[in-house]
Amino acid sequence: MSSAVPALFESHLHTLPLLARGKVRDNYAVGDDRILMVASDRISAFDVVMGQPIPGKGALLTRMALFWFGKLAHIVPNHLTGDVPESVVAPDEVAQVHHRAMLVRRLRPLPVEAVVRGYLAGSGWKEYQESGSVCAVPLPAGLRNASRLPTPIFTPATKAEMGEHDENISFERMTELIGDDLAQQVREVSIRLYTEAAAYALTRGIIIADTKFEFGLDDKGRLTLMDEVLTPDSSRFWPADSYAEGSNPPSFDKQYLRDWLESVRIGDQPWNKQAPAPELPAEVVRATADRYRAALAMLTA
Repeated sequence: MSSAVPALFESHLHTLPLLARGKVRDNYAVGDDRILMVASDRISAFDVVMGQPIPGKGALLTRMALFWFGKLAHIVPNHLTGDVPESVVAPDEVAQVHHRAMLVRRLRPLPVEAVVRGYLAGSGWKEYQESGSVCAVPLPAGLRNASRLPTPIFTPATKAEMGEHDENISFERMTELIGDDLAQQVREVSIRLYTEAAAYALTRGIIIADTKFEFGLDDKGRLTLMDEVLTPDSSRFWPADSYAEGSNPPSFDKQYLRDWLESVRIGDQPWNKQAPAPELPAEVVRATADRYRAALAMLTA
């Protein structure tokens, strides 16, 4: 994440029609069957996009996603076309897509996020304290914050609109949304993806506590991994050498930013986690960038 490269808060391509701006990615139509996904340097927390970008973040996310797509391609097909993103934009637009874009197949996205948890953390830990379960999945008594689960659990969520919060749902609700056979396949594939990725990451000194996957169906109805995969935006990464059950480990992901936002006060009140977000100090931007960079270096060295 070099400061020599200007941060990209939003892309503006004049040769391709914009389909949507998400929390991080700007998606452009390339004909009827492909999408150019441009990863900006925007960052969100609590489903609110911050007003300040994290320089170099989009390029880092793209590099990490491509790494995982390649490593896990034997488990499930992914949406990559293999084509060079720069090939579909004008010369004066190349700088906006270089190193930060993926040219992908257009899919029919499933209306759920496939969340897999290997450890108790975040909202899962809070729910466990209240009910002894996470997303209706019962767990053994006596677990602590950051405890490793006996086996990874699948806890789906609905996708939120921009500015709204994702909502955890039961597996039964997921089957109502997409059908039993497809729900079973998504759960099986997601747990396999997480298990294999987590085992690899551990050899690199990183615990993947949890993550979320997104899937779509191709024109033949085949389940296909899409969007991003196993990045600090979609996962909780902990350094293995400082992990201790019972407390929140330091992290290589957005948790540092979330913790800072939790401490912010607007007047005499905590920030209400609604837009607009508080302005990020330069130190918070720099420290967040450092954590993302460290995760990439450890995983792909």
